[in-house]
Order: sequence, then structure tokens, then C-alpha cells
Amino acid sequence: MTNVAFRQKLWSAGLIVLFFAGWEAFCLISGMSDLILPRPSQVFATLWQRMPILWPHILQTLGTTMTGFVLGVALGVVLGAVIGVSRTAYDTVYPLLIGFSSIPKVAVVPIFVLWFGSGTVPAVLTSLSICFFPIVVNIATGLATTEPEMEDVLKALGASKLDILWNVGLPRTMPFFFASLKVAITYAFVGTVLAETVASNRGIGNVMMSASSNFNVPLVFAGLFILAGLGVALYAAFSLIEGRVTGWATRKNDLIAA
Repeated sequence: MTNVAFRQKLWSAGLIVLFFAGWEAFCLISGMSDLILPRPSQVFATLWQRMPILWPHILQTLGTTMTGFVLGVALGVVLGAVIGVSRTAYDTVYPLLIGFSSIPKVAVVPIFVLWFGSGTVPAVLTSLSICFFPIVVNIATGLATTEPEMEDVLKALGASKLDILWNVGLPRTMPFFFASLKVAITYAFVGTVLAETVASNRGIGNVMMSASSNFNVPLVFAGLFILAGLGVALYAAFSLIEGRVTGWATRKNDLIAA
């Protein structure tokens, strides 16, 4: 790691610590009620005390989210590839996808509950439905940016459409694909928690809903911290994989001054 990169990370960590310190100081100085805004120290103390109880709910939310996310990515890649290589599919399917994506997912959860009952399945489907659209858009965009001249050269060399898609189109979509993954994983958590607050008796969303009904605001914020931590961890994991897979497409930042 270069000195510039190390200083950037040190500054970032310092700003995060400063944010929580300012939050703590603001609550202490203003005498803010715990029912309105608990102090970070109270939230972390609640996390430490309740972790044995929260752990099964964390695993439930994480498992549900990853299931919906994986299914959403698979569906998004397939639809994105079809839309990206077929003008007919673009004109037919894309407007339908935009219309479906425009529907607030809170309105879809009751339908999933009617079809599949309360529990994990509606949460998985909500997570899937909210995260697959960024995958579709980015895959289709990546395929659409393939130069026609390159396709003409490959066709002249005897390559089929499948060869062009596999050897040129899909590799060129990797930067778009990983960018969409980092967006989709945050959306997936939103979908899971949304469904858990409506139609589940397990998961962080259910814990937050129960805590809010009991006016246990520190526990509500503890749930938010857990979700934020999971989202950041998965985002960082995908960023690391992205650097390994698409390093050739990443702009160098050695010249960026700290």
C-alpha cells in the first residue's frame, strides 16, 4: 500500500471516528432523550448485551438477503444478456422491467404474503425483485457498448454471435457488472428488511419492528448498525473481487493527491 493510499484510509477512519464522537457529544450536551436519539455508546452497549439473542436474527437476515441476491443476479444476468443482444427484446421487455421497478416494493410484499404465506419466501422474493434491475441495466449497457467494428471483424474471421458474446461482450461487461453488484447488495438488504417488518417473525427487520413498538430505541439503532455493517462488509468484499477481476479497467489513482 502506497503512502498516499494509507493516508487516505487513515483520513477516512478518522472522519468516521469523528462522526460518532460528534454524535455522542451532541447527545450529551443537548440532553437528547434516548427515545429520540440514543448515544452511540448506548447502541454499542445494547449490541454487546443482546448479541446472543440477535445472532440468530442476523443469520436469518443475511441468509435471506444472500439467497434473494444470488437469484436476482442470476435473473438479471440472463435478462440483461437477452436485452443487450436483441433489439426486439429491448423494445419488448425493457419497458415492462421499468414499469415493474417503478412499483414501490412495499406494495408488492402483501401480494407475496397472499401467494406464499408469511416467512422467508416473501422476504427472498422481495429482495430478488428489488435488486435484479440494476444488474439487468448494467449488463445490457455493457453489451450495447461493444463496438460494431469489432463485431464485424470477428464475424469476418468466422466467429458466431455466441462466440462474440462469450469472448468479447461478457468480458467487456465486467466493470458494469461489478458496479451493479455493489448497488444491488444494498438494495437486497432493503428488500429483506422491508419484508421482515411486514410478514416475518424472525430477522433484523422483525427485531427492529418489535423494538420500536416497545420504545426500545437503542435496540432499533442497534439493528440499523448491524444492517450497515453487513452492507459495508459485502460491499468491500465485492470491491476486492472487482479489483482482482477488472483491474485492467480501473483507472489508476496514483496521481490523486491526499
